[in-house]
Amino acid sequence: ATATIKCKAAVAWEPNKPLVIEEIEVAPPEANEVRIKIVATGVCHTDLYHLFEGMHKEGFPVVLGHEGAGIVESIGPGVTEFQPGDKVIPLFISQCGECRFCKSPKTNQAADKYDVMSLAESRFTCRGQKVLQFMGTSTFSEYTVVNEMAVAKIDPMAPLDKVCLLGCGICTGYGAAVNTAKVEPGSTCAVFGLGAVGLAAVMGCKAAGAKKIIAVDINPEKFEKGKVFGATDFVNPKDHDKPISQVLSEMTNGGVDFSLECVGNVAVMRSALESCVKGWGVSVLVGWTDLHDFAARPIQLIAGRTWKGSLFGGFKSKDGVPQMVKAYLNKTVKIDEFITHKMALDQVNDAIELMKHVLSLRCM
Repeated sequence: ATATIKCKAAVAWEPNKPLVIEEIEVAPPEANEVRIKIVATGVCHTDLYHLFEGMHKEGFPVVLGHEGAGIVESIGPGVTEFQPGDKVIPLFISQCGECRFCKSPKTNQAADKYDVMSLAESRFTCRGQKVLQFMGTSTFSEYTVVNEMAVAKIDPMAPLDKVCLLGCGICTGYGAAVNTAKVEPGSTCAVFGLGAVGLAAVMGCKAAGAKKIIAVDINPEKFEKGKVFGATDFVNPKDHDKPISQVLSEMTNGGVDFSLECVGNVAVMRSALESCVKGWGVSVLVGWTDLHDFAARPIQLIAGRTWKGSLFGGFKSKDGVPQMVKAYLNKTVKIDEFITHKMALDQVNDAIELMKHVLSLRCM
């Protein structure tokens, strides 16, 4: 029988405080669970959201991190799909294959979606206290236990320190363009926010054949990176005294065909919608937030625009992630270019600071 593992993890004991590197106990996997040795993890803005903005006191203590990759260490009873030694990516959206959502081609949501950001059911303890898992994954730990419905088995050739970013940011942005917006060849697109998700959205627009891809960001230093992923034009709202939607409308003869909001800011969401052309413009909400209402005038939609949202880029998780790993190995999807910093787990607070001050795209 497998034993409890003692290992290092970055524990968030309370909101708004630095994470603490602790020794935690990770219990053996129970029925239909796998225990994974995490080899690499990214720091995503959603981790910061939980720590600094979401502020649900009951969501602590918790091990954050949901963008990782690793190797199966042991499997619980009933697990047939995985073996120790398999390379895997834990998934924050599960895919059971059985529920009405999994059976529908229209969505990648799952019936047992973890609606709370922390799952009460956890295999972690620290200092005699139960520690919650974050989005069912918790990759800021050397080991984690995940339900097999929320694990993707990937190509054994895949470099884990790169493909871990497919666990969230890159799939989220890329898929928002190709799966949710369904960007068309020859179209004009605008991407708001050039973090990792926005750059991945730019890459998705390019892959879909867009001829003009306008990157919108208030930090002009992001524009060089945008070019690498296929952006053709750059607009800094701070350079203009009129609304950004007006600037884009003038650049595109009435508005863009597709816009993607990759910030998670309700004011930017409105700008993104208003930047779309009437008649057929599609705007997709990609940035994660649940703090404020969003708003627009009804005429925007009555005039033929579509406003929709995307979670994890619309990829059915267990199907989509291995495909994206293959696309990376075939060089049709970039990953290396996203990585700006590499750090050890005990530098996780430095990584969080870098991201808070937007000095990094992805720290690992």
